[in-house]
Amino acid sequence: MTDIDGAVALVTGGQRGLGRAFVDELLRRGASKVYATARNPEPSADPRVVPLALEVTDPESVAAVAAVATDVGIVVNNAGVLYPSPLLTADIDNVRATFETNVIGPLRIAQTFAPVLAANGGGALVDIHSVLSWIAGGGAYGASKAAFWSLTNSLRTELTGQGTQVVGVHLGFADTDMVKAITAEKVSPAQVATAVLDGLEKGENEVLVDDLTRHVKAALSGPVENLTIRIGR
Repeated sequence: MTDIDGAVALVTGGQRGLGRAFVDELLRRGASKVYATARNPEPSADPRVVPLALEVTDPESVAAVAAVATDVGIVVNNAGVLYPSPLLTADIDNVRATFETNVIGPLRIAQTFAPVLAANGGGALVDIHSVLSWIAGGGAYGASKAAFWSLTNSLRTELTGQGTQVVGVHLGFADTDMVKAITAEKVSPAQVATAVLDGLEKGENEVLVDDLTRHVKAALSGPVENLTIRIGR
């Protein structure tokens, strides 16, 4: 269970889309400061928001952010990329970039900020996965989120000793620029942020944001052929 009121948080990819919704909701719940990262950050009119430049695939960039954000108690691993393509025709460079950003990047954040969280009492690590962690049809993006889910489950075990709450988040499609070309039912970023931070404050280890995600999770014990999604574009 993590108390947000008065906490200091870091949100990767925190200046647009889902990340911005997390920043807004953290502040609404009383966070005293939120570091909002972006590759090219813009200033904020809210003095509680501290924009920081971050490229999660660059170790020096991550280290530079950690050197500034030494007071962080909540880390939201939200930054990610999507290069839509079937696996058989995907550009391998794009596949590699997907895994560098969606898997290696958040692991690097976790490794770098674990000592910071420990020094500040344990805190919380929130990892944003996807319903595509569990079902076929998401190409390299889905495969990267499956790997990220696995990492989160192991990190939860490894961080237990220092009292860090690790929350894995699964959702369908949030209504953001990243998936604007995809024809599917979407949830608002604000709805996602509310559900996730509700779970964080309740001490939950996993948050299933929407009905699609809850349905797919319930189907995991069934035939693997049923774990497929067809995305319209």
